[in-house]
Amino acid sequence: MSAVRVRRAGADDLDLLAPLFDAYRVFYGQESDLAAAHRFLAVRQAAGESQLILAEADGEAVGFVQLYPFFSSVRLARLLVLNDLYVAEGARRMGVARALIDGAAELARDRGCHGLMLETAEDNHAAQTLYEKLGWEQQTDFRVYTLRI
Repeated sequence: MSAVRVRRAGADDLDLLAPLFDAYRVFYGQESDLAAAHRFLAVRQAAGESQLILAEADGEAVGFVQLYPFFSSVRLARLLVLNDLYVAEGARRMGVARALIDGAAELARDRGCHGLMLETAEDNHAAQTLYEKLGWEQQTDFRVYTLRI
């Protein structure tokens, strides 16, 4: 695989992103629905609700990251939530995830954000190892709760 190139994605990239986003959802146990994946990304982009970064290698889309704005009242600052990160199976362990995370950090800096935050599955040890290697710190002083509505 040639060098990985990451770039901020726009509406013109949705046809490249949707299959990756669909595969990401399938990875997390959801049924494949390419049309719904495309619609979801299109709505987020059109509303300015998310930022997408696309990774390409050898002329193919091989990964993406999706970031959502988040505000911290305590910090009086804006952050970005790195909500979705996916690398196509054939492109894993080739630096794609690292390049995407670097691209996300650059976007956060350009937007004047205080930082990035993410959550990952408890058993996603490969991702946890990478995050820690890149300087991310696990928060142990807060608990995360959710309420299904």
